[in-house]
Amino acid sequence: MRRSIAALAARLMAEGGISDYRFAKRKAARQLGAPETEALPNNAEIEAELRAYQAIYQEDEQRERLLEMRRAAVEVMRLLDPFRPYLTGPVLSGTAGRFSEIDLEAFPDNTKEVEIFLLNRGIRFEQNEPKRGGAEVPECVLTFDCNDFPVRLSLYEPDAERAQKRRNGRTAERARLTLVETLLEAPAT
Repeated sequence: MRRSIAALAARLMAEGGISDYRFAKRKAARQLGAPETEALPNNAEIEAELRAYQAIYQEDEQRERLLEMRRAAVEVMRLLDPFRPYLTGPVLSGTAGRFSEIDLEAFPDNTKEVEIFLLNRGIRFEQNEPKRGGAEVPECVLTFDCNDFPVRLSLYEPDAERAQKRRNGRTAERARLTLVETLLEAPAT
């Protein structure tokens, strides 16, 4: 049952635009008639199933989209270099699909600096409420588009850059511009 839940959660994420692992596994459990109190798969199990699903059903589309999203991420990271940006999420991990955003984190001295910076460059953005519930909550979240891809820029206090963020018991991966440029040179993974 655990593997069935992971496989269905992965399909929901790949085809239905769900980006939240917790929501996907709970929805999959309900659809399969499993009680949510039963041992649900962890995020690593769902990510493995997501990679398998994408390799079988979306291989060419997913590979091309991932490459384009990484190129757009590099463009935005170069622009935001004064604010020490990092790439996180599915574009970094290689599981970005049709509904994924480019997830960036930055650590400016003042969040207003970033807003003014974007406005001065004619980049229209929206300010969104940070997601609550995790240990690390950004001060501000800005969303905008780059090359028709949605970008989610989470702005943290400068001291938070040194902290190792943890998500669901695992250290959250993040990459600076040089690593993302290296990913562009390598085959999409």
